[in-house]
Amino acid sequence: MRLGVLDVGSNTVHLLVVDAHLGAQPTPQLSRKSVLRLAEHIDKRGDLAVEGADALVGATLGARRQATELRCDELLAFATSAVRDARNSSEVLARVKEETGVELRVLTGEDEAVLTFLAVRRWFGWSAGRLLCLDIGGGSLELAVGADEVPEIALSIPLGAGRLTRDWLDGDPPSKRSVEELRKHVADQLAGPARQLLSTGLPDRVVASSKTFRTLARLAGAAPSSAGPRVRRSLQINGLRQIIGFISRIPATDLAELDGVSPARAHQTMAGAVVAEQAMLALGVEEFELSPWALREGVILRRLDQIALT
Repeated sequence: MRLGVLDVGSNTVHLLVVDAHLGAQPTPQLSRKSVLRLAEHIDKRGDLAVEGADALVGATLGARRQATELRCDELLAFATSAVRDARNSSEVLARVKEETGVELRVLTGEDEAVLTFLAVRRWFGWSAGRLLCLDIGGGSLELAVGADEVPEIALSIPLGAGRLTRDWLDGDPPSKRSVEELRKHVADQLAGPARQLLSTGLPDRVVASSKTFRTLARLAGAAPSSAGPRVRRSLQINGLRQIIGFISRIPATDLAELDGVSPARAHQTMAGAVVAEQAMLALGVEEFELSPWALREGVILRRLDQIALT
């Protein structure tokens, strides 16, 4: 069957179309993004502003048309932290449904962690042993650990790269003072969750997913996306610290010109790097292995599992 997955995130609205059936690897047919930066359209009252809602309706309508043109059997549409955190979330969702016919499912942070963990488990397989997974989004950091397909612990912390950039970093590039204050904040926020995750046993493999981690790994010398998903990619703490030293001295416009850095996310790279660094320290690891599969693939796999049970 052909499935469309519409991921409404803090930075982008991403349509992924795959051919998939139970027991087979989903085969991508289309991957298209619209950069909306919805999180930046949250006003002082906590509402998603009209221009943000307008952009979301337009992007959703375009995605639905593409899914129809490609003859998708289903369109699995979901939203994460930007819509989830908006005070007027229910009104925005109602408007999207009325004007596009698409019903957006709002995932909790824990939902995101569970579905991402499923995707990582399926990618690496049972030989990976006990997994600990991390995913940095625009609004939150998801973590999960376990030895099965369903994690024993799934957590979501408000340490997204976009959120932290807005709330903690000043200037372009940000001042050393603001970076150090961010480091302390992230370390404080991670201390308790890290103890909780490690209390169930040490992981055999620590895996990171998301565009933020892929960007950091690329800056540290990992293979480009053109090398394909099966090339092993990792991010080590020594390389990460060199990246932090490098990007702390250049503005986002210059950073965006580097290979592997998205212009839409360049200004968030420092915050993402600080979260990655502090996560390594809190968990006592020196390397994250990268997974090409994450939340969207987890949504697809969960749906295929559900179909198999009917």
